[in-house]
Amino acid sequence: MLLPRRSPSLRARLALLATGTAAILLIPLAIVVHVLVRDMVADRIWDRSLDTATSVAAQIRDGHLPNPIPTAGNDIDLIEVAGPDGRVVAESPAAEGVPRLSPLRPASDREVTQTTACSLSGRDCLYVTVLRVSPGPGSDLVYAGRAAPAILDTSVTLPALLLAALLLTALAGWTAYNVTGRALRPVEAIRSELAEITERNPGGRVPEPPGDDEFSRLAQAANDALSRLDTSIQRQRQFAADASHELLTPIAGIRAQLESARLHPEDTCEALCAALRDTERLEAIVADLLLLARIPTAPATAREEVDLSQLVVSEIARRPEQLPTHLHNTPGVTVRGVRRHLVRVVTNLLDNAERHALTVVCVRVTRTEDTAVLCVRNDGRPISEADRERIFERFYRTDAARSRDRGGTGLGLAIAREVVEAHGGSIRVEDVTDGEPGVRFVITLPLAPDAADDPAERPAGDPAGDPAGDPADDRAADGPAAGNAAPCGDTQS
Repeated sequence: MLLPRRSPSLRARLALLATGTAAILLIPLAIVVHVLVRDMVADRIWDRSLDTATSVAAQIRDGHLPNPIPTAGNDIDLIEVAGPDGRVVAESPAAEGVPRLSPLRPASDREVTQTTACSLSGRDCLYVTVLRVSPGPGSDLVYAGRAAPAILDTSVTLPALLLAALLLTALAGWTAYNVTGRALRPVEAIRSELAEITERNPGGRVPEPPGDDEFSRLAQAANDALSRLDTSIQRQRQFAADASHELLTPIAGIRAQLESARLHPEDTCEALCAALRDTERLEAIVADLLLLARIPTAPATAREEVDLSQLVVSEIARRPEQLPTHLHNTPGVTVRGVRRHLVRVVTNLLDNAERHALTVVCVRVTRTEDTAVLCVRNDGRPISEADRERIFERFYRTDAARSRDRGGTGLGLAIAREVVEAHGGSIRVEDVTDGEPGVRFVITLPLAPDAADDPAERPAGDPAGDPAGDPADDRAADGPAAGNAAPCGDTQS
């Protein structure tokens, strides 16, 4: 079985990319430069040799040709003048003792011919221009040229250029490797720091490079994610500790009652009743914990259109009357959600209100242009600013002793917030401002699409802009226990 090969690092890939790109560019460039330089040098020799031959031909026509022929100092040092029979009649000092520069004779219809003459080995080449002094077959011929320069007469030029291109390619790869390494150094620091962060050490943070580049923003995002993860871990640990405490308390009570029944058989009935009460509490805590775990995973198919107004009326009607409950209800406030979860929200808020109320509980259901609003108020002790967010934490109680003599699992408001936020709404605690003591919980939920698009469902005179209503509206309220609704009349702070 072939094992998968480990892919090269980003640093190596970028270096290989730079090396390949440099090779693709530099090697053809070296070849092109070689060809262009050779052509330029050859063209320059042809031009100078033609100028020299033309000058010598002019001297012949004037009858002032010296012998030996002086050079013009332009690197064209090989000059010969041959008669019509091919015999050399004059030559430059550099051409003395040298065989004929070229046996080539221009055609009768051509004045100039340029050629290259090389030895049998292909080296020691001469670049020669042949010029006919006058038209006709009996004209003298001027031969002017020079030996090929080293750049044209050697085979080392192209390999040297290719070697230089390869060296530059290697230099580009080495530079890219080192520059990439320095650029990725913050990433390596972030990686090594992240590798040190474990569940036992969730408070670590990665170093943040200075500036505002991509790596700095990456480090900031990583630290933000680590901070949220650390907060989540701390909450989970606190929740585990609180859950263990809450579960152990009824279990310890059950064990104590059963041991008491065994030691005192005459108290068995009373012990069993107490054990059943603790069992019911234990069952309620477990059920609430399961509900909290299932709320985020509720499928979208479980949602339906729910008449929030009718749901609140039904829940108030089926509750045993412990305290007067005053209801101001706007019919036709429809939301979309999981009915059993919304029922649990209303039940939990009513339980919490009755648990802390002194004389009365007030409930109001209204709507704004695109939201449904549920307000539940009790006239109990106000909640301090510091506790208004913490009361929605699991197992949190405002009383320092965490007393349980008034019932509740400590999860009611946490469940309410989870359900409301899962439905796209919000829940908050407000002060009342009508001079009476009390606390008001306000829930806002998006209206069902059909309800939000149909303004005809809103009854005339509905205070859409004031979810908490006006005191006069409560006095005219209908619904269960609407008798004296004045205590519910407060304005939204």
